[in-house]
Amino acid sequence: MHELAITEGIIEAAVPAAIKNGAEKILEIRIRIGELSGVVPECILEYFDMASRGTIAEGAEIVFETIPATITCKDCGYDGVISRGSYTCPQCGSAAFSLTGGREFYVESLRVE
Repeated sequence: MHELAITEGIIEAAVPAAIKNGAEKILEIRIRIGELSGVVPECILEYFDMASRGTIAEGAEIVFETIPATITCKDCGYDGVISRGSYTCPQCGSAAFSLTGGREFYVESLRVE
């Protein structure tokens, strides 16, 4: 159910930004979502029609761009993508790494008229 609150947050961020820039209608909302963020894009799509009703975002297309999970290995220095569900460095097999990407979730851009 937290996707409803997230969807409302997207609208609460997008609508004022669009209005501030003179837009009358939001045509597209582009969202960047990390593959480890825990947010389910399908649920956001499901709630969007209801949550945007009566706003300038009503009818907007939602476009998701996935951000892969990335790490920095503390043993070998590998800095790059890690497979989803993997808990070791793909280069050396170490479990000593820092997660550097993949938890993000934000509105990247709006297309308006």
